Amino acid sequence: MYHNAKELLALIGDSGKSIADIVIENEMEISEMSREAIMDELQRRYDIMYKACHDGLETAVTSISGLTGGTGKQMWDFIKSGKGIQDLTTQKGIAYALSCSEVNASMGLIVAAPTAGACGILPGTLICVAEKLNSEKEDILKALATAAGVGQIITKNATVSGAEGGCQAECGAAASMAAAAITQLCGGSPEQCFEAAAIAMKNVMGLVCDPVAGLVEMPCTKRNASGVTNAILCCDLAMAGITSHIPFDEVVDAMFRVGKALPSTLRETALGGIAVTPTGIALKEKIFGGGGCSGNCASCGACK
Repeated sequence: MYHNAKELLALIGDSGKSIADIVIENEMEISEMSREAIMDELQRRYDIMYKACHDGLETAVTSISGLTGGTGKQMWDFIKSGKGIQDLTTQKGIAYALSCSEVNASMGLIVAAPTAGACGILPGTLICVAEKLNSEKEDILKALATAAGVGQIITKNATVSGAEGGCQAECGAAASMAAAAITQLCGGSPEQCFEAAAIAMKNVMGLVCDPVAGLVEMPCTKRNASGVTNAILCCDLAMAGITSHIPFDEVVDAMFRVGKALPSTLRETALGGIAVTPTGIALKEKIFGGGGCSGNCASCGACK
């Protein structure tokens, strides 16, 4: 059992095992499931991720509110035009993340890894990199297990809730998970996986959660896209031997403290940030009407 990255790395020691190996062994112990059953569950989740990342590419997926939709297809069409300046792998990851986020906003099936609001970052990143590397299924699933291990550590020691820690806790955690996953997929060491995860979290430290109309759509969808670029960047940094300097466990602790310091207006209440810009307010009123609805359903309950 491990509670942080330091303990997980100590369990690996000189064994030559990966983060995924320890995560899977730990899951076998606490769940009393076989390795085969755990891998089957990882495959099931990956299949859901894959579908969500592709459902919005050829056909526009629009949310019930109408606030977001169609950006996955727009990005996919742009990729096919050949006019982009980013490399194809990153472009595809962005399109996948947008599609996945839009599937979520339209009440489709996604994997909340670690949350619904950040659901496109891990799958978008993992799938596009796996395609570039032509990775074997076993390696992809082990990368997914590595992401799970990073998510476990963040959840145990901090939070992945936007309402508690801002968007840094959601998109930051997702980017950390994704960065560690693809670093392993690229042949990085366990230490390099945590370096990538630490840098990814630091890159969005302090990111607020300010959903327009209180819905997990805007700016969430585009932050999922930026999370993919963050994760890929951090993988390359770690694989180049560039370190975080601040250990992953300390970065997670810092994120938690920063999240607690954020005012409540910037923690998913839709009472700050872009949610209260003139356009943000106008969009909220267009969706909910001008009858005084805040759009903050979680704290209201008046419609129930």
